[in-house]
Amino acid sequence: MTKDELFIKIKDILVQEFALSPDKVSPGTSLFAELDLDSIDAVELIVKMKPYIAGKIEPSLFKNVRTVWDVVDVLFPLVETARSGDYAS
Repeated sequence: MTKDELFIKIKDILVQEFALSPDKVSPGTSLFAELDLDSIDAVELIVKMKPYIAGKIEPSLFKNVRTVWDVVDVLFPLVETARSGDYAS
């Protein structure tokens, strides 16, 4: 999965699960200021991404996440690890 494909997957989840307009979600969109998500919503987003992610997700990885693309940047290595099968569950 490329970063662009991961972005599309995250965008689809945001649109479907949080009833957001697709036009509102772009790579630079702020999760909190523009999409009005809270920490519980952010956890729910990560839970929805779990099938694509390898191993445990450390909450500390997300402390500097502010935009949709920040989520892509944090999750991409975990998705790549899952795809390669090079992780311990």
